[in-house]
Amino acid sequence: MASPDRPQPGDRLHHGLTTLVGTARFHAEHRPDTPAVICGDTTLTYADLHRESDRAAQALRAAGLTAGDRVAYLGKESEHYYEVLFACAKTGTVLVPVNWRLTSPEVSHILQDSATRLLFVEEEFRTVVDAMPTTPPEHIVALDAADGYATWKVTGTGAGEAYAATRDTPVAQLYTSGTTGLPKGVVLAHRSFFAIADAMAEADVDWIDWRAGDIALIGIPGFHIGGLWWATQNFNAGTTVVAMPAFDAALAVELIHRLGITTACVVPAMLRMMLNRPGVTPADFVTLRKIVYGGSPISETLLEQSLAVFRCEFAQIYGLTETGNTAVCLPPAVHEPGSPLMQAAGRPYPGVRVQVIDDHGAALPPGAVGEVCLATPAHMVEYWNLPDKTAETLVDGWILTGDAGFVDEGGYVFIRDRIKDAILVAGENVYPAEIEGYINDMPGVAESALVGVPHPDFGEVGVAVVIP
Repeated sequence: MASPDRPQPGDRLHHGLTTLVGTARFHAEHRPDTPAVICGDTTLTYADLHRESDRAAQALRAAGLTAGDRVAYLGKESEHYYEVLFACAKTGTVLVPVNWRLTSPEVSHILQDSATRLLFVEEEFRTVVDAMPTTPPEHIVALDAADGYATWKVTGTGAGEAYAATRDTPVAQLYTSGTTGLPKGVVLAHRSFFAIADAMAEADVDWIDWRAGDIALIGIPGFHIGGLWWATQNFNAGTTVVAMPAFDAALAVELIHRLGITTACVVPAMLRMMLNRPGVTPADFVTLRKIVYGGSPISETLLEQSLAVFRCEFAQIYGLTETGNTAVCLPPAVHEPGSPLMQAAGRPYPGVRVQVIDDHGAALPPGAVGEVCLATPAHMVEYWNLPDKTAETLVDGWILTGDAGFVDEGGYVFIRDRIKDAILVAGENVYPAEIEGYINDMPGVAESALVGVPHPDFGEVGVAVVIP
């Protein structure tokens, strides 16, 4: 039986919104005093978020930016990030979140490739920008300087009309490198942040859901599609987002307990880090009702530990930046230690199709390993300025994932590895992720990585690097 502190199933939220512009306006009108973002000592209500993103939108217009211009953000999670997100939506500009762990040449490539006109940057990362080998954007706004972002926001004049965005209007451009080459800019429209929730609501599916009173922790950074997607889902539902500048296991445990957090989106390694905190007990997590995780499968050992301590539902999501994040979900009901379905990525959501193809593009039968392809209404618009690469990945509405896997008779998708990561041992494909899964379940192993090395007899063999 659910704890009385947890939002109940009958309270599922879906407001039928279609763009982030509508999201900001709707919740400012209907729940102005509900906290939208909590970050450190700062809380923004939905009225605050709408007002401050309006001010940022006015300042973007005053700087001469117009629809289609790129606006980059180089900084850790903060309330400013979400203000900028909605400001971009309201002006038709496109947000380019930049991974703050990147080097100067990598940041330079993203800013140059996207033709960013205005860059928001935290002082901590200003040296990265100053060391770039290329000319910086024409406008740079310091997020945390005394005369920075807060002062910049007052440069706008007049309210101005919000951009008439549609579901197909680009709103974000995230950079992903896959396994080879320079990072590519994945352009996502507003629909990428609404389509999956819409499909689940229409089919009355609650694998992942948002309920009245939910308080959601974001463990995944906003420069990753998982973090941005999770934040927008909660904003669209009108719940509260709790953001940390960067994931910290001790802080996450403290926030869950102190704020009464009910849902969280993390990667399995973050679960392990929270469980490893000294003195952690189920009492720290009594308000949690659901944990959504992705990025990698969860080991059976970690699942058992998580079920025993977190005592909530778990849902695994699988997708790519190119699919607008999640396209496949392993529902909570399947999360039973020992179940063979725990090896699966999950099942496609309503409205999402999956097929597996061979090297020639022909569809393969259930159980046969090939390249996994996904048709989802949330798929990307394009790779920015890369029509040939776009045509290779987005084919007749199908995203070719580059992942090797198969679909079983029940429609569950099983991922073996990245196709290009396969190790060719005596002519046979060996997928590192499969071997790593076995190793990670061995007693005394925290994590492992399998790499291919040359071998005189077999061509290649796998060598595992293990963290005790």
